[in-house]
Amino acid sequence: MKKFMMMVAMAFATLTASAQAEVGTLTLKPLVGMNLAKITEGENKMKVGVAAGAELEYMLSDNASISAGAIYSMQGCKIKNSDVKYNLDYINIPILANYYVAKGFAVKAGIQPAFKVSSKIKGGGESADIKGLKSFDLAIPLGLSYEISNFVIDARYNLSLTKIADDFTEDGVKYEYGKNQVIQITLGYKFAL
Repeated sequence: MKKFMMMVAMAFATLTASAQAEVGTLTLKPLVGMNLAKITEGENKMKVGVAAGAELEYMLSDNASISAGAIYSMQGCKIKNSDVKYNLDYINIPILANYYVAKGFAVKAGIQPAFKVSSKIKGGGESADIKGLKSFDLAIPLGLSYEISNFVIDARYNLSLTKIADDFTEDGVKYEYGKNQVIQITLGYKFAL
């Protein structure tokens, strides 16, 4: 029994060992995960979507790196008390400064331009394209990540700076649009290049 417990302890120690890259190295991290997304204005609630892509990271020092990537991001929202969903899909380009506060544990912040690839409204068994939405979005991503044996768990909050469409007034009624808000949780694996 002692040998078994010792083997389990050694295996656990191996798994928890961090694999933070050395200064001057470039890594590629394919990633996949989920989004919890909503739009700031209106009667809506969070919608679950997929996030998938890859990021490159360059270690500037023992504690700092920069990263950039491309992530397909399913965003939008659900309308409260209905089956209507706004499905807004983007290609996000996160450009981040990463600071490692402890080995394998990083805080990150940056800027994220995004390009809309699809916008549909679904409900009642029907689906239609949404017209008039902006094709570009700009957000500030803030996040944390933890690396275990080249696996990276990443959590980010992406706060958009731009509205999904311009406000307008029609027949005396003012229509206001909100901004994307996304919580993104992903799992990735780093490869040295």
